[in-house]
Amino acid sequence: MQGHQIIALTLAAAVLAGCQTDRPVAAPVPIVNPESTVQGTVVGDDRTAMEAAIDTSPSTASAASEAPAGGLALNPNAPDSYVVKRGDTLWGIAKVFLRDPWFWPEIWQVNPQIQNPHLIYPGDTLRLVYIEGKPTIMLQRGDVARVLPRVRSQPFEGAVTAIPYEAVAAFMSKPSVLTKEQIKSAPYVLATRDLHVAMADGDTLYARGFSAPADVGTHYNVVHVGDALIDPDDNRVVGYDGIFTGAGHVTRGGDPTTLLMTESARETEPGDKLFAGGVDVPLDFVPSPPKVKTNGRIISVSNGVTVIGQYEVVVINRGAADGLAPGNVLAVYSAGDVIRDTANKGFLNGMTRLAAPKVRLPDERNGTFMVFKTFDHLSYGLILEATNVIRVADRVENP
Repeated sequence: MQGHQIIALTLAAAVLAGCQTDRPVAAPVPIVNPESTVQGTVVGDDRTAMEAAIDTSPSTASAASEAPAGGLALNPNAPDSYVVKRGDTLWGIAKVFLRDPWFWPEIWQVNPQIQNPHLIYPGDTLRLVYIEGKPTIMLQRGDVARVLPRVRSQPFEGAVTAIPYEAVAAFMSKPSVLTKEQIKSAPYVLATRDLHVAMADGDTLYARGFSAPADVGTHYNVVHVGDALIDPDDNRVVGYDGIFTGAGHVTRGGDPTTLLMTESARETEPGDKLFAGGVDVPLDFVPSPPKVKTNGRIISVSNGVTVIGQYEVVVINRGAADGLAPGNVLAVYSAGDVIRDTANKGFLNGMTRLAAPKVRLPDERNGTFMVFKTFDHLSYGLILEATNVIRVADRVENP
């Protein structure tokens, strides 16, 4: 009798296991936008937008991406909706939904009653919908109570920036390229106490040329004006190398103003320029292609590196006078090598090889670049993608 009970229990367990195996996986629960009838499935994990762009499985949007309208193509892995997370950038979010992120303005649509609609915050939900057959991204604020007509008050620091803030801040706090405008308006070192040349922590320097009285405690970087940067296209001077020599803060106002050095990297000389340590670059722009045809070159890179990679700050020889604006996206191309055509079997020895005709190989795209600050004839920008080696003198043009 006991043996029959054991067999019965074993069969019952097998039946239950089989039922459990055949049970269908529950589909994600659609999230309804309280402001409309639009539905979507939230990507609700801990990935940032860039990680989601790589990992998200194809959704119902993938079929539409196969037939781009007017050059606009969706990312095949675009989700129906995406919840913005801390650490996301607007470029990364645009890449989640689009094959070419610089087309973001063409699908971005928000409620015009929202204050500063270009700002997106962690917790906000972006939904992919179709209006008259055209893909559109709708914004739903993370706080549902904000659907009421009230002003949203949240510091800008909490908003998603177009590009990684840390990469820009590191460059702008210690400028490595100076424009004529910056040099002309910046205060300068008059002298150092006891005529020291090599400054050390705790040394004192005096400065003049402030456009307004300097507040006690204000931090300044000291930058030496180096060699001129020459535009390779027309040989004009578009800027100057900026060499960081040290940093300090104001201890006494007046003319001259007194600063106490807190950092020293090399000798400081009379005439060296002072630049405030804060970053004055607004990052609430959106990625977009230039409105004009642009052809330029990379003329400088921060940190003096020779091989440029992702998130390196570079300088190009085109600026506001050439039609560029913050947020403009440019493609980077490396110049094709010039080689001799020795493939013909008639070239057999060294002498005939030297006589072989020269052929220039095609330029190849090797990266993507976004402008974040413009001057008249040059711009600062960030390398967002690098598919191959990027170097100074590489060409930039409309994507």
